[in-house]
Amino acid sequence: MRGKIASAICISAALAAGFASAAEKKDAAGLDTAKIEELTGAKGALDAKEGVFKVSLPRTDLTVTVGGARMAPPLGLTAWAAFTRAGAHVAVMGDIVLLEDQVNPVMSAALEAGLEVTALHNHFFWDAPKVMFMHVGGMGDQDKLAAGVGKVFAKLKETAGGKGEIARSEIDPAKSTLDPKKIEAVLGYKGDLANGVYKVTIGRTTKMAGHSMGKAMGVNTWAAFAGSDDKALVDGDFAMLESEVQNVLKAMRAGGIYVVAIHNHMTGETPRIIFLHYWGLGSTESLAKTLKSALSVTKHPASAS
Repeated sequence: MRGKIASAICISAALAAGFASAAEKKDAAGLDTAKIEELTGAKGALDAKEGVFKVSLPRTDLTVTVGGARMAPPLGLTAWAAFTRAGAHVAVMGDIVLLEDQVNPVMSAALEAGLEVTALHNHFFWDAPKVMFMHVGGMGDQDKLAAGVGKVFAKLKETAGGKGEIARSEIDPAKSTLDPKKIEAVLGYKGDLANGVYKVTIGRTTKMAGHSMGKAMGVNTWAAFAGSDDKALVDGDFAMLESEVQNVLKAMRAGGIYVVAIHNHMTGETPRIIFLHYWGLGSTESLAKTLKSALSVTKHPASAS
């Protein structure tokens, strides 16, 4: 009888320990870590000291060399997202490892899922194939953020192996026939035509050490067009306040223009200016309409400066 009672006590203790372990995992740092893993589709690890739960997706599918050296996921080829409690909300920050053809499909997935895209740049020189890094973030409901990260990871997997987007064109500026007036009519700004390229530059202003810096100092948004009215390319910079970045990204991606980089050009300026570099193909009218849509969500001047 005593043996049965002892066994029952041991079983109960084991079950209690199991439940305690599950509860501990669920409540660690105020996060439902099991739910985060489920929604992101990735395994994570808890940093109890900092109260951060980080899920990771090593890019084991990539064969990358940097200057001839073989790169492994621990050398910086691991996509990740870290979650932490921020008052009544949860914050997430992450870094997504992408090949060039994956960048814009994954960026669109992030924006559509309610995440913010905060930077896009390279981390290496001499890498083959070229690897880009997209930083994401957000604050709000844990499950919504985790589901958003899950959609990003899903799109990353979906576009792997050369299944992303690559836009190609044989446009030669020396053979441009585009009509600048059609671009001006849409954008509402005038530019200059030289060597087959029609370029529009729109100034913005910030201050560094109390001194104004503007259009001629490089604080500007510009768009350069080449080709014909029906088949043209556009590339350029977009100068944005921090509060404008997400809406500009959404407008550019909605119009099919590719975002190439998101970063700063200066330090210590007030207000802070973030620059977006872009490239797109289409008719001059459709490209100009997309740029106009992006301009409409910023505080650029109403006419060319």
